Amino acid sequence: MTQTVAAILDWGTSSLRATLLSADGRVLDRRESRNDGIQFVEIGAFEAALMTAIGAWFEEHGPFPVTACGMITSRSGWVEVPYVDAPAGLAELAAGARHLTLQNGATMTFLPGLRDPAAKPFPDVMRGEETQIVGYGLAEDRTLVLPGTHSKWARIAQGRIDAFQTYATGEIYALLTRHSFIARAAEPAPGSEPVWSAFDRAAEFAASDEPAADALLSAIFSARSGVLSGALQPEEVGDYVSGLLIASEFRQARAAGWLHPGDAIGIIGNSALSERYGRVAPLFGLTIKPGPEDAATLGVQRIIGKLQLTEQE
Repeated sequence: MTQTVAAILDWGTSSLRATLLSADGRVLDRRESRNDGIQFVEIGAFEAALMTAIGAWFEEHGPFPVTACGMITSRSGWVEVPYVDAPAGLAELAAGARHLTLQNGATMTFLPGLRDPAAKPFPDVMRGEETQIVGYGLAEDRTLVLPGTHSKWARIAQGRIDAFQTYATGEIYALLTRHSFIARAAEPAPGSEPVWSAFDRAAEFAASDEPAADALLSAIFSARSGVLSGALQPEEVGDYVSGLLIASEFRQARAAGWLHPGDAIGIIGNSALSERYGRVAPLFGLTIKPGPEDAATLGVQRIIGKLQLTEQE
């Protein structure tokens, strides 16, 4: 039977996102499960979890190729795939893939993550973000930022992912606004818009030439002192802390050489977070070079395309 569809899985720690594609790359269906991330699946039960998520697609189309990226390829996942060392491009990422045949006869391909052995103090790592970078495109030398729980700053050079650095901005935000007395935020009303005035106020301070803006551990306390002085309302604290942390991330990235005034950088990923990063970028003299909406899916397709060409040679 001629194969007409294929599936791509972004299988992370907390969720499983699946995309069904036609032979010409069109998206036919999408499914997302917040209860099938690898932390919720018992060892040895990954194939059963996969069938629960996309078994209906197999029933409709028969066995078809499945490609997985993300934490499913980690030590805690289904098949551990060794990291590929940066600098790396399509050829290196494709060569690092591993294959598995499912009980129904379908072939499943697990893509590797990326490791930067030159990072200090220890090698840095990513799993899944490399597909977004490939989907953005490797043709032009550029710096990209991928906002998230662990934001990644990456440099594209000579058609490869040359280097990258992780900033735990989202995780620090969650800890501060949920568990700290200093910056615990009032929960916003469902569907409410961000308080951009609070976000911008904090971001502008963190991006400023004020000597105090260099002292993030001190600046964080301003979330508390701002409320005590009446300058901040409790419901503004979350956006204030967000602006402070994201602009501080940019500040540290600038000090590390990831950005320079006048650069055009790419921002990829979570749309809500991307909007926040997009508001901060001009404060550092940056413009945004937009990428494709579904960079991860496009990146997986490009890696698989390279793998297929290599296997045919």
